[in-house]
Amino acid sequence: MQVKVRLFAQLRERAGASELSIELPEGARVKDAIDELGSLTAELPVVMAVNREYADGDAPLAPGDELALIPPVSGGEGPWARITTDPLGADSLIERVRDPRAGAVVTFQGVTRNVERLEYEAYAEMAEPRIEAILRDAIERHGLCAAAAEHRVGTVPLSEPSVLVAVSAPHRGEAFAGAREVIDRIKAEAPIWKKEVAGGEERWVEGSAPAAD
Repeated sequence: MQVKVRLFAQLRERAGASELSIELPEGARVKDAIDELGSLTAELPVVMAVNREYADGDAPLAPGDELALIPPVSGGEGPWARITTDPLGADSLIERVRDPRAGAVVTFQGVTRNVERLEYEAYAEMAEPRIEAILRDAIERHGLCAAAAEHRVGTVPLSEPSVLVAVSAPHRGEAFAGAREVIDRIKAEAPIWKKEVAGGEERWVEGSAPAAD
């Protein structure tokens, strides 16, 4: 018998198609269809639905049925990035990464220290999508539920945050690792520049050329 398999997100990209048609013997069940698809779902937990109703591996299949394989849905609002002149607050960013799958939420605040103020300049039209790409990479690499970040530009007084990162994950190890990767890469890759102002003197903080990739 022939069964149509619908694919979404990561599975669609792996297969190179949004739909597949597979041949199964009469009396086959959902788990038989998964086996027939081989490594397509490897290392990716999926939820199954038959004819738009959630089903488990033992659910029977009939000729012409539609089997949908649903990878984990994106949680919260991440990846989300913002460049702003407004003061930053962690509470709103934490709300963006809340997710019922998450057992850990980790935040990072980069705060002005040792100087009167910092002055930030950014190529915002390029920085925001770059930060979003960094967040997306971290979500995939560390199995995060969601991730978000915002960076302040203009004048940031002493002891106020200039950058915030928030991530959520099922476990604290992944959350800590994901947050660390995000802030390290933002500092290395986003087109944002920092000037220190102290004692009547100003100086641009030296950095490195961002990756062209």
